[in-house]
Amino acid sequence: MSAASEGSAGASGDRLDALLVCLQLTDSAFPSGFYTLSHGLEGYAQAKAVTPDTLPELLADLLRHGVGPSDATALVLAHRAAAAGDWELLAETDQRLHATKLNRELRLAATRTGRQLLDIARESVGGEPLERYAALVADKRAPGCQAVAAGVAYASAAVPVEQAVTGDLFAFCSSFVGAALRLRLTDHRRAQVVLRAVAPVVREVVSAALVRESADMGGCVPVADAMSGRHERADARLFAS
Repeated sequence: MSAASEGSAGASGDRLDALLVCLQLTDSAFPSGFYTLSHGLEGYAQAKAVTPDTLPELLADLLRHGVGPSDATALVLAHRAAAAGDWELLAETDQRLHATKLNRELRLAATRTGRQLLDIARESVGGEPLERYAALVADKRAPGCQAVAAGVAYASAAVPVEQAVTGDLFAFCSSFVGAALRLRLTDHRRAQVVLRAVAPVVREVVSAALVRESADMGGCVPVADAMSGRHERADARLFAS
């Protein structure tokens, strides 16, 4: 085999390995607790503020105005900071994201799933970025939000940032429609239609997250925040958020 062929094979292997890591971290079987969240959907359902017909619009709005400007942006910034070895910027990104979580329920969900992801990724993925980030969390210099932990894990595994944020946004969408299934707002067939139909919005949100600066991090979804506040005090809940 020629040197060029060996180089091509090596690059292909690296891309496949990055894809495998991305698939593993976003799979519903990955025990971070991410798929135990409804991402505010249960609050909407309890308030009778969402129907099967309006479910896709709600998902698109949360992506554009909530998850995209906050978590997706933080993931991109954390990925770049970890790849560059800028641990101060990494801690600052985590702190900023945590500050955008206005409700106690959202903050707890973000840090519980983030710290669980970090713990498992250190063992399954490994690498200096994860160890340095774990030290920041242990020293309470970083809260350990899920999106930041994911960004560090992806960077540690050399997953390209665009692929990383796309995968994580798809995981959010998949978790959201999974919650809709349990809340009887959709069925299995329609859930797949919703997932495919939201793809253009995901691409739009990815593009925006890749160029957004740290100072612009933070969504604006006041109704979703209100629903989360109601959900936190609900007498009965299926989901942690």
